Amino acid sequence: MELLQLKYFQTVAYTEHISKAAAQLNIAQPSLSLTIKRLEDEMGTPLFHRKGRNIELNAAGKILLKHVNRIFVELENARLAIKEKHDELSSLIRIAISNSRFLSGLISEYIEVCPSAQLHQGIASRSDIVTQLKKGDIDLGITGHPIVDEEIVSVVLVEEHIVLVLPSTHPYSGEQEISLHAVANEPFLALANNDEYRRFTTMLCEKAGFVPHLAFEVDSHTLVEIIRLDRGVALLPISVCRNLGLHYVPITDDAAIYPISLSWVKHRNFSPFLEQFRDFITSYYVTNASIFRV
Repeated sequence: MELLQLKYFQTVAYTEHISKAAAQLNIAQPSLSLTIKRLEDEMGTPLFHRKGRNIELNAAGKILLKHVNRIFVELENARLAIKEKHDELSSLIRIAISNSRFLSGLISEYIEVCPSAQLHQGIASRSDIVTQLKKGDIDLGITGHPIVDEEIVSVVLVEEHIVLVLPSTHPYSGEQEISLHAVANEPFLALANNDEYRRFTTMLCEKAGFVPHLAFEVDSHTLVEIIRLDRGVALLPISVCRNLGLHYVPITDDAAIYPISLSWVKHRNFSPFLEQFRDFITSYYVTNASIFRV
């Protein structure tokens, strides 16, 4: 069994498609299929269920993938240990976030503290962040709700209040607080390209007894314009409202709190630079907790 075999297996496991995996690995599909077949022969059992062109891990494959992920994490640990021994630690930090607001304001403060830091930041879906963490493509991930996975550590940084955003001329604009049920018949605005948050706000409305009518699904700047035109209401994190200068009313619904969570792979050795950055993120959210609360 060779490391290259295991890397090929890991790629196929996450793409669930031989052709797509072969394209990612830049090898011929027959060669990849043969490598997987040889690995299965060595393990003495099939590792995938074949479904036409698509394949998915069977029970044996899932067990192997967990150990393969651990192998590559340990190899990364060894790489870092070697660099640390020779005083060649890189200041590079790789992080992916599911919403750009999660690092807003934080990065500029960190660069002032650590001007030599190098940051590679990506925007990804929650599921992609999980995959990137396990494959070792990123060091840290920030999502909404914590990631529940036996291979990942996930901690809540802050629990942010969600409020109802509406025009200042709206009949409910003068209320001190409001129940979501009161706006059940209003057209709702949603932020585009944020499935994780949209599922959460839809759940809030359903708990209040209705399914929201989504009149617009747009980016944050367009959302501000539409709200000021009195074309709908929106459920937004309070920090976003304060940043954009939006009029809002607190809501009384119990579940109107949205967490922001930091995640990393278990057993991962962090460089001093990376550990400092992780601690800085935690400290930043503690220090600025009032921004996220009514």
